[in-house]
Amino acid sequence: MPLVTLTVRKPTSAARKSALFDAVHQALVASGVPATDLFQRCIELSDEDFRFDPSYPDAASPRTADFALIEILLSVGRSVKIKRKILADLMAAAQAAGLNPEHMMVVFKETQWENWAFAGGRQIHA
Repeated sequence: MPLVTLTVRKPTSAARKSALFDAVHQALVASGVPATDLFQRCIELSDEDFRFDPSYPDAASPRTADFALIEILLSVGRSVKIKRKILADLMAAAQAAGLNPEHMMVVFKETQWENWAFAGGRQIHA
C-alpha cells in the first residue's frame, strides 16, 4: 500500500515525471506490491520553494535542477533488506530510463496498517 510523492522543480516535463513514477512503481512491484496498488502524486515547486545541497552527503556528481525527492509511504513491516532491494531496483530502472540516480533522494516513511482507508472510510487491513 505505498503512497509515492515525487517533488521536483518547475518546470519538469511530463515525460520525466512519468519515467520517475514508472521506475518507482516497477521497483515496488518487484518487491511484492500488487501492480494495481498505484497511488502517486507529484509536487512541482519553484526554485525558491525547493532548495537542496548539490552534494550532501556523498553525491558522486553535483545535483542539478533535475534533482528529484521521492517519498515512499509504506505500511510497517518491510525489512531493511526489502528497502535495499527497492532502492537497487529503482536506481536500475531510473538509469535504464536515462535518469541520473545521483540526482535522486529516496525517503521511506512507515505507518501502521490501520491508518489506510482506501474508499468509503473502510479500513480493510485493520
